[in-house]
Amino acid sequence: MLAQQRQQAILDRVQQHGGVRVADLVREFGVSDMTIRRDLEVLADRGLVSKVHGGATTVGAGSTEEPGFAAKSVRQREEKEAIARRAARLVRPGTAVAVSAGTTTWTLAHHLTDVPELTVVTNSIQIADVFYRASRADQTIVLTGGIRTPSDALVGPVAVNAVRALNVDLLLLGVHGMSTRAGFTTPNLMEAETDRAMVGAARRLVVLADHTKWGTVGLSTIARLSDADVLVTDSGLGDEARKQLADEVGELIAVDPDEADE
Repeated sequence: MLAQQRQQAILDRVQQHGGVRVADLVREFGVSDMTIRRDLEVLADRGLVSKVHGGATTVGAGSTEEPGFAAKSVRQREEKEAIARRAARLVRPGTAVAVSAGTTTWTLAHHLTDVPELTVVTNSIQIADVFYRASRADQTIVLTGGIRTPSDALVGPVAVNAVRALNVDLLLLGVHGMSTRAGFTTPNLMEAETDRAMVGAARRLVVLADHTKWGTVGLSTIARLSDADVLVTDSGLGDEARKQLADEVGELIAVDPDEADE
């Protein structure tokens, strides 16, 4: 394969999944680590990707850009599955949990259908549908209602009032971005308001965010990094980011998508 063909293939993967890792590309294309890094350098110089520690991601979007549910669902699928599997282990039978909208939390919902006697509060049409299709009589689902966003979240005063009337043991929160300056963020102002209401209704906060969310800043802050009792991310997160996050969150869990869950 010529360098130009390989670079186009790498770009296709970045655009499809939102990011790539050098180690994965080395295995896939059978070339050296240095060759892949040169390819990423070429793509970054052309403004087509953003280089990050150990790989590359899509070029940073503006703080108000909000991809739809379908677009986000194809990104970092292996990472999201690993994160969801690990986060599900934090949920105890017979508890009340809130689950925010998002593709990572939607992936998590499939695992939560195996946890008995849950009460699930969600503002996500997609997540409510997962539990509806599971048809478990021992699980209670509360869908907040509200105005629908591009990410299929229900937001606005109806959703906020519904959430504020409740108290849950645990909030499982998906986010658009995270940074030391802005905390956990979303590009949607109304979604941020609903998510903040969920944070206020929960005794514990567990955030689910893959490594590509690091350094991304949405328009509105949901919570500070220090508000998170647990952050579940993946092993693609760089060492410096891990250090900064470990200093802020209660517990940092980084899962390896290549390893089977124990």
